Amino acid sequence: MDPLKQKFQEKALKVFSEVRALKKNHGDMIVGDVKLSQTMGGMRGVKSMLYETSQLDPVEGIRFRGYSIPEIRKLLPTAPGCKEPLPEGLFWLMLVDEIPTEDDVRWLSEQWKRRSVVPDHTFKVLNALPKDTHPMTQFTIAISSMQTESVFARRYSEGMNKSEYWDATYEDTMNLIAKLPRIAAYIYRRSYHNGDVINPDISLDWGGNFAHMLGIDKPGFKSLMRLYLTIHADHEGGNASAHTTQLVGSTLSDVYLSLSAGMDALAGPLHGLANQEVIKWVFRMIDTLGTRQPTKEQIADYVNNTLAAGKVIPGYGHAVLRQPDPRFTAQKRFAEEYIQNSDIISVIWKAFEVVPPILQGLGKVKNPWPNVDAHSGALLVHYGMTEYSFYTVLFGVSRAMGVLAASCWARALGTPLERPKSVTSEWIKGFVAEQQAKA
Repeated sequence: MDPLKQKFQEKALKVFSEVRALKKNHGDMIVGDVKLSQTMGGMRGVKSMLYETSQLDPVEGIRFRGYSIPEIRKLLPTAPGCKEPLPEGLFWLMLVDEIPTEDDVRWLSEQWKRRSVVPDHTFKVLNALPKDTHPMTQFTIAISSMQTESVFARRYSEGMNKSEYWDATYEDTMNLIAKLPRIAAYIYRRSYHNGDVINPDISLDWGGNFAHMLGIDKPGFKSLMRLYLTIHADHEGGNASAHTTQLVGSTLSDVYLSLSAGMDALAGPLHGLANQEVIKWVFRMIDTLGTRQPTKEQIADYVNNTLAAGKVIPGYGHAVLRQPDPRFTAQKRFAEEYIQNSDIISVIWKAFEVVPPILQGLGKVKNPWPNVDAHSGALLVHYGMTEYSFYTVLFGVSRAMGVLAASCWARALGTPLERPKSVTSEWIKGFVAEQQAKA
């Protein structure tokens, strides 16, 4: 058994026993009351998932196994000559709740290299699609097409014992994450660079090789990809892509099917596609104002006009956070260190000063601060990736690490099929009338 799998088995068996005892001894304990507005409003804030790999704090932002983004940037191993954390290290942390050593990360990089071969039929499936098919559609189709490789599906059909579900899910997770950069880079080169595909460089780490296969050979881009893939990896279990992946996985669909479904959720404009919408809004503003160097006053006027037209400012606000997103701050610090004299990044920073006070002045915005999407597109544009319809695929490659690490835990802990109770509008009207009669 490989060392990471062995560590996971030891940790998971311990937590499984603890969780089972908690459920047996305290299962009737009331966690919280659900408001009618939550029942009718997307279950916002309802504590109803067991999700091990990360937790979101409204003030401090995402914590991976208790570590904040500034902390993981300091603690996780880095590539030679690079200051940014290696994504492999974050996956290790999420899976086994330990900061990995450099040897641990080197081992994981080698594992993913050996598992990264994509089946030929997946490329054939992609090539059968029109080249102008949205990259996220191509991405989810490619993931589904690789389901033929699923260890879990094969072993389940052979009569696998429940106690082995986690093992097969681990193998699928390792295999699938290893293949995703190759798939994503192929889609990018096929869609925007006439199919001029770049072969992998197996001397590089997972994120560095992804940057290489994308074909952007500029100083700092590999470092950006390592940072990008790390900070987008997970955002607790309640977001749409994580929840969808876990919901589908709870049916015992393998991780190829569940991740494909999760990526369909990520492709929605109210979720991962927002990073595309931010840079589109910035480009429209620049075109409207007729300058790539607008003043703060010009940006403020454009923001006010956008709001007056009944539209939102993309990249601002978050369902949970009540402070600037630490992922935005991490990208800003990256730009401050690596990039000088970028018009597009200057616009983002000016907007950071202008937008929150305007939104606060509306009196009804709970969180006027920028989220992760407010900055990521500007960094990619600076390095030459202007094809913003591809940005969510980058997000998806990263998010796969978190949701699939969580999938391993879900199978190890034996979490059941998700089946919340729904109600009709007639039931709600009757319930309200009944409560009013009692008052």
